[in-house]
Amino acid sequence: MRPDPIVMAFDTSAAHCAAALLLGDRVVTRVDDMAKGQAEHLMPMLQEMLKDAAVNWGDLDAIGVGIGPGNFTGIRISVAAARGLALGLGKPAIGVSGFAARAFGAALPATAIIPAPRGQCYVQDFSASAAVSTPLLALQETLQPTHPLVAEKTPQQLVAAIAHIAAARMGAAPERPAPLYVRRADAAPARDAAPMILS
Repeated sequence: MRPDPIVMAFDTSAAHCAAALLLGDRVVTRVDDMAKGQAEHLMPMLQEMLKDAAVNWGDLDAIGVGIGPGNFTGIRISVAAARGLALGLGKPAIGVSGFAARAFGAALPATAIIPAPRGQCYVQDFSASAAVSTPLLALQETLQPTHPLVAEKTPQQLVAAIAHIAAARMGAAPERPAPLYVRRADAAPARDAAPMILS
């Protein structure tokens, strides 16, 4: 592993496409706001960032990806893209939770909070040793944090944190990234019986 790794990181768990390119001690970020269409927008956006930085896909040492929690479809878009790139490039893909991105650089112990629908929020505690609790879903009105809250970060800061965390985890033989869902999807499978196929 080179001393100054090149890491591409991206996240579509919220209403945007966010990406960061870590080039040693320099990081370039881009956030395009969008409520839908991330699947079609993500790869051309990443290609443009690489071209602007005069970097090729093969130059990457790792791929960092936001795994949520957040928008169900958005998370799946990013995770699928990261897995595909890792397979095609032969480079590691490292999943980073939104909690870890928010706690990056914060004084520990701390509690990270991510907004959720219906007046709720996703919550995770980080101890002084950086050990984490199990994520949970709570009502904003009744939330009583165990530790001081980490300061909220902009989408640019969050995706940059994903890139830095991925670079730090490169040598740890990470597992394939997988979506982090704290609550069930709003959509549910149909309860009707499957149609009968007539021969």
